[in-house]
Parts: sequence; C-alpha cells; structure tokens
Amino acid sequence: MSERIPPVSNVPVTGESLRTLIGADARAVLEIGAHHGTETRMLLDAFPVAHIHAFEPDPRALEVHRKSVRHPRATLHAMAIGAVNGRAEFHVSSGMPPDIDPIIAAEYPKGWDQSGSLRAPKGHHKAHPWCQFVRTISVEVRTLDAWSAKHAQGRIDFIWADMQGAEGDLVRGGASTLARTRFLYCEYSDRELYEGEPTLAALLDMLPTWEVVRRLPNDVLVRNTACR
Repeated sequence: MSERIPPVSNVPVTGESLRTLIGADARAVLEIGAHHGTETRMLLDAFPVAHIHAFEPDPRALEVHRKSVRHPRATLHAMAIGAVNGRAEFHVSSGMPPDIDPIIAAEYPKGWDQSGSLRAPKGHHKAHPWCQFVRTISVEVRTLDAWSAKHAQGRIDFIWADMQGAEGDLVRGGASTLARTRFLYCEYSDRELYEGEPTLAALLDMLPTWEVVRRLPNDVLVRNTACR
C-alpha cells in the first residue's frame, strides 16, 4: 500500500488545474458536501459545460448556498450521501474558532456549520476543542448508487467530496457509480476525527483501481485507471 501513497504536496488543487486535468468538456460533476457554495462556483467556472449536482444536508448551509449560487447549470439537493438509503442522525457542528477573522465569522450567523457529519465526532473534540456537537437532526440520506441510478446513469467526470469523515460511506454506497467515475477529490485524515473515519490507506484499499494524482495534507485527488 505504501507505494500507492506519494509524499504530501503543497501545490493546491485549483479550478484551473482541474480543468487542465479533467478537460473543459466535462459534463457530469458532483459536489458532495456543498456547504456555502464556494466550491460550487469554482466548479461552474472550471467546467463551462458541466451540470453541477451539489449535495448538502445542513439547513444553515443550505440557506446560504441557495442565496449565493443561482445558476442554470447547478442543482442543489437537500440531502446527505451515505452508505444506506433512508434517514439518519446528522451531528450538527457549532462554536467558532477563537482566532477567526471577524469578517469570516460573519459568514456563520447561525454558528459553525462546516464540520457537521453523519459520523459521530471522536478525536475531533481533542483536535478542535472549540468546535461543539451538542445536537443532532434527522436528514434524508441516499446512497450515491441510488441517486445516480435515477439522475446520472452515464459517466461521471468528477466528484468533489467534503464529507467530514464519511468518505467510506460514499464508497460503500457508491461502488457502481464510482466504477464509471473518472476523478475523485476528497478529504482524508489519518486520525479518527469521526467514528469510523477511514485513513488514506484504508480509503485506497476500498478503491483498488484508483491511483493518487496529488496528495495534499488533508485532501487527495485520485484517478480511476479503469475508467477513461
């Protein structure tokens, strides 16, 4: 496995670099964990003919996203992508980083909505003691395979996933879709910040036909060698 994990790169993944790698003609792009829409707008610019399907379960983030992204090539889905279909408890994050710029803090009028997860926090408390998880809400959950069977049956050019420890659930519920997906960008952590969060090595074990294009300190860009 070690030969599949390259050294960490500090060269960021940008919209321009994604367009060069994946192609400006990409048409099917998914964003799982869309938050306030910053990456949604980046993906719209990077892929000028693609339709972006964005998924977000936190009502606070959904409210901001709906106001910040209004584009005919973007569809926002108020749901989580997970390992099973149905409803599940979503662990709502709150609090605020003590050293955050007041201008940035103003973007979170209803509290920190960037760390919520289908997975219960574990090491997150120790790593980020300011971030609190004091309540859960029930959210709609669909597996990637169940959703794509109705809405995206062809090739998927790119998936951008920001799932706060639930990356393994994406893979477990999306094997058929990932088999026809070309590129995936997602978070990883070698510390179990959320219960059941896979390490990078464990995640790659779940994706045997994929190779690392770029490994960042907390994110990885991978290519499916079986899907061209």
